[in-house]
This record gives sequence, C-alpha cells and structure tokens, in this order.
Amino acid sequence: MKKALFLYNTRSGRGRIEERKEAIVNTFRTNGYVIEPQLIDFQENPLRGHEQLDLVVVAGGDGTVNYVVNRMMELGLNLPIGIIPAGTANDFAGAIGMSKNPIEAARQIATGEIDHLDCGRVNDLYFVNILSFGLFTTTSQRTSDERKHRWGKLAYIAEGLKELRRMHRIPLEVEADGQKLSIGALIVLIFNGETAGGFHLARRSSVKDGLFDVLLLEKRHFLRSCWAMIRFLLGGNPRSVKQLRAAKLRLETPDQELTDVDGQRGADFPLEIECLKGALQIQCPKAKQ
Repeated sequence: MKKALFLYNTRSGRGRIEERKEAIVNTFRTNGYVIEPQLIDFQENPLRGHEQLDLVVVAGGDGTVNYVVNRMMELGLNLPIGIIPAGTANDFAGAIGMSKNPIEAARQIATGEIDHLDCGRVNDLYFVNILSFGLFTTTSQRTSDERKHRWGKLAYIAEGLKELRRMHRIPLEVEADGQKLSIGALIVLIFNGETAGGFHLARRSSVKDGLFDVLLLEKRHFLRSCWAMIRFLLGGNPRSVKQLRAAKLRLETPDQELTDVDGQRGADFPLEIECLKGALQIQCPKAKQ
C-alpha cells in the first residue's frame, strides 16, 4: 500500500477542513493509501522524519502550500504533493484544476497522476504561484485570518484600499534573460501561476512552460495609473503596463521594498529569480479522455 502524510491547516479558509478531515482520510484509505493526518505546526518542519513517503497531501491556501514546498526543499526532498484547496483564493490549486470541494479534491488526488510543474525561486526562497511587490502586493500579509474567515476575498479588497495611502514610485533596474530595463514601478507581479487573489492577470502564463509572466505597472499620475490598471483588467494593453516573459530575472532598487511570495513575507533586495522548470511533482486530476 502507498504511504501518505496529510498536512492540514485549520487557519486556512474558514477553518472548515477540520470537520471534513475524517472523510478526506477515508477517501485516501479507500483508494489504497495508508495515511497519517497531521496538523501543521508552522514553527517546525512537518516533513522531518517523514522522508519515505509516496505522497504529501496539503490542505490549505497558497501560503500553506508555499510553506510545505520550502520545508521540503530545505530537506533536499522531491516528494509528490497533492493539494486540497482550503484557503481564501487557492490560486495554484485553481491553476491545476483542483475541485473547490475538499472531498472531491481528495478523490482527484487519490485517483490522479503525477505531473511535473514549474517552481519559482527567489534568493533562498521558493514560490509556487506569485512573487510581488509594490501597491496592494502585501495585502495578504496584512489581512488577519479572522477577517479572511469572515469576509473571504472582500477582506483583501478592504485592506487593499488602505494601501492607496502608501502609493509610491519604486525605482527599479530589471534584467530579464539578459535584457535590461529601467522603470519607476508602482506594482510588480511575477507569475509562475495564472491568477492573483482569484483575478486572472497573467494571460499567457502556464505552470509548465519554464517561464515567468512579468507585469510591471509604471508609476504615473494617480488617475492615469488607476485607469491603466482598470484597462488591463478589462483586457486592454495600456502602455504603462509592461509585460515580459523570462526564465531568469535580477531586480535591484536602492530602496528596501517589502516583497511577497504566495501571500507570505518574501526575500530582500536584490532579487535573483529563477523559474525551475518541472521541479515540482504535483498529483493532479487525471486528464479527461
């Protein structure tokens, strides 16, 4: 029988994964797994002592997945991972087609197949969905779990509106696969996945192409910057939104900007960023025939 570890985060989403824990475990047992449920302790490495596994099942949001991937890399492991979306946005889980129903997601994993997907690395940190900095990008870090549970995505919007008071220009030197660019940026988004907070912004992004999709919003007058964001969200291509595709980037700024990876505190500048093609083994839903 196959051996699995089920790591779950009761702080993700509205904390409902706890009441579905037994049903999830039974789904895996029915499909031939010996599985051990374990509440994640974010002060420890939950994979230490569990190196001999066929599968690691993670129930949580992008931040929880990020934590498990970083702890796995820390131990030099490359274990197959299955993701049960239980957070607020669940962007990476959405990119691989996981059901929002945790029991159905468990079935998709238990009967699924391994696919090799890309992973981002910035300095000594790894990320699965997005690296970002600038306006709105630290919203997830600043939004309390209580507000996420109560309001869902509206909590992000409410916190994001507060950040308008901190809007400023970031002088940035960018090197993308050898090409150089200087820009005064308002927002920088570097996508491995496809969405951010549930918003589909990276139009060509794929978790299997070995490339990042990079969006840089140039800082202009407040109203012009806002209008450019709106036009881009509506499908337009405003000149102040620069779009790049690259496997490696180096970003420098004389300022010390707070960065974010998958909703968690990110790396410090300068940033050395690389897309690791096929570095993650992800147990995905079986392709429809």
